Amino acid sequence: MNTALSIHRLKSADLPDRGRWEAFVLDCPEATFFHKAGWQTIIEDVFRHPTYFLYAERSGKVEGVLPLAHVKSALFGNALVSLPFAVYGGVAANSQEAADGLENEAQAIARQLGVDHLELRNVASRHPDWPTQNLYVSFRKVLEPDIEANMLAIPRKQRAMVRKGIKNGLRSEIDTSAGRFFALYADNVHRHGTPALPRRYFERLQAVFGNDCEVLTVVDDDGRPLSSVLSFYFRDQVLPYYAGDDAAARELAANDFKYWELMRRACLRGIRVFDYGRSKQGTGSYAFKKNWGFEPQPLYYEYRLYRRDSIPQNNPMNARYRMLIEAWRRLPIGFANWLGPFIVRNLG
Repeated sequence: MNTALSIHRLKSADLPDRGRWEAFVLDCPEATFFHKAGWQTIIEDVFRHPTYFLYAERSGKVEGVLPLAHVKSALFGNALVSLPFAVYGGVAANSQEAADGLENEAQAIARQLGVDHLELRNVASRHPDWPTQNLYVSFRKVLEPDIEANMLAIPRKQRAMVRKGIKNGLRSEIDTSAGRFFALYADNVHRHGTPALPRRYFERLQAVFGNDCEVLTVVDDDGRPLSSVLSFYFRDQVLPYYAGDDAAARELAANDFKYWELMRRACLRGIRVFDYGRSKQGTGSYAFKKNWGFEPQPLYYEYRLYRRDSIPQNNPMNARYRMLIEAWRRLPIGFANWLGPFIVRNLG
């Protein structure tokens, strides 16, 4: 006899259910690092957004998960998103029935909340008939087991930049705290005219995800921090996710050396996939990743629109934010770091 599928909402204090959720995510091919239950803790504690982490269950066995958060802002709109602050999201399921059940429940919650739209940040297309944001792509590449083979796989001009960093005597260090990383990150985003996420967010990432969240910092001969990256590890993958650089990093090729060091260290750990994350098409980040020999792969951010007629464009490429970006660059960095978290919490 077939047992009926049921949909449940994960509770933060329910450790057995969180354990079953985590076990499913580690085993499900569709799941990503951003499907991990720890994101519920971070989004609720740091950003104070209500979460709806849904899971499908049959006979006590999890068949699918869908992490959601409600982000409501007078400036940026009212949305139910899977998942804010994540490049990947949407349903991860072992059956079509579970996937459909989770998405139906998500739409029911979206209507109950009265949101403008539901956003699912899918890696693969699920609803070709839904409006889709085609601005973002991801960059992923399988690593060779041999370190030198990975070096030779980097296109010649980019490889020369890596060797320049090596020649300049740069070295990488693994940090146990977010201090050096945050200083470089906050300065970097300020120069680009965008608000920084709070330092507490990065500290919570390290606390919640433990060894699966790592900070690598590049220093010069004098130990001066030049470039830093916070990466996630998931199964056989490494995902460099947040980064920052000193103004002197470009001249010394510290940014290039940083990603090579991450790749080299990942290879030593037996990591098989280097996930460079998402970039917006037509940006410097997009070109930089292409220069490493990575090919862009489309991301399918699909939307269910309820109280709006088009997909929101809450990103720095939107012309309406141009004057704000220029004004933000002129703010004293101390004030910008204080004010930024109040703004960026609603961008996700």
